[in-house]
Amino acid sequence: MNKSQIRKKILNIRKNNFNKNLKINSHKFISFLKINLPNLKNIGGYYPYNYEIDDLEILDLLEKKKFNISLPIINKNNQMSFFKWSNNDPLKINKFGIPEPVSSRIFYPDILLVPLVGYDGNLNRLGYGGGFYDRYIEKIEKKKM
Repeated sequence: MNKSQIRKKILNIRKNNFNKNLKINSHKFISFLKINLPNLKNIGGYYPYNYEIDDLEILDLLEKKKFNISLPIINKNNQMSFFKWSNNDPLKINKFGIPEPVSSRIFYPDILLVPLVGYDGNLNRLGYGGGFYDRYIEKIEKKKM
């Protein structure tokens, strides 16, 4: 099977077995951040779509703990950037049907929560095939150096 076929199969399984109660363990995640990355306070999240794990609850909790939160916006040239966002801020729907912040405050996260379709035995991420996060990570690594 090629990546496209694998992606389609996994997305179909995920849709048919979706559990909206599946959440990121907030306490373990925040403990991990405090112990391993105590000086990092800028988080890039995602707006859950297509039966993804909902990260909005943890983003809200992180914001209450004084973390800076951002969500991605996909630009016209299919490049992605992150923008400051708060749970009470308005969102607009992009061309893919995914909510995005209305904010114009570009933001450079220290940590990204990245959506995925699945991963293999070596923990290699299988995304949706658009390369948005791959391009963004390459771009941000150059800026952060």
